Amino acid sequence: MTARMTAGMPVAPSIQGLGRKGGGRIGLLGGSFNPAHEGHLHISREALRRLRLDAVWWLVSPQNPLKSTDGMAPLTVRMASAAAVARHPRIHPTAIESSLGTRYTADTLAALKARFPGTHFVWLMGADNLIQLPRWARWREIAEMVPIAVFGRPAYSLRAMQGKVAQRYARQRVDAADAGRLAGLAPPAWAFFPIKLHTASSTALRAAGRAAADFGGSKQ
Repeated sequence: MTARMTAGMPVAPSIQGLGRKGGGRIGLLGGSFNPAHEGHLHISREALRRLRLDAVWWLVSPQNPLKSTDGMAPLTVRMASAAAVARHPRIHPTAIESSLGTRYTADTLAALKARFPGTHFVWLMGADNLIQLPRWARWREIAEMVPIAVFGRPAYSLRAMQGKVAQRYARQRVDAADAGRLAGLAPPAWAFFPIKLHTASSTALRAAGRAAADFGGSKQ
């Protein structure tokens, strides 16, 4: 897969190799990536293997609506951190939301499904984000637009599995052992993976002063 370049940043991942009209199985990992870290890479590798995906796209958000702009590195810096961390031929950081002009995940998913009609997308998230999902704009649309794969994170997994989203869609849960078929299922459908936990976090890296400075930004 390749990406079209705009202002030095990959914007729109192609679907080359997955058929001229789309096709394939793509995992979508959204976030600020402020900065990207080994936890993002860990989840992506697990998703590629467990879900039998062709690729994972890291959707580096121009600005997460739920996060403050204070301490948010410029998009170019966060894209650079994602590119430095990805280190995998099938993991592709992209600023495609800038090209699509979308701010909310529900709008991004609708736009991607329209642009790549033959592609099977799966939304990837950590257990911490499953807890927060009801705060997202039109979260029920998200759950009913694409299958969701949830990966364990330290201190969050138990709360996530007892939370509002897990309870609402309890009957649509797919056993992790059978989740290789998740990408091809009609939503709502989701699976939880109690993977080996990775402790890396963007918050901790920023606190250590390793966010923007390592990738050409400042430590303000």
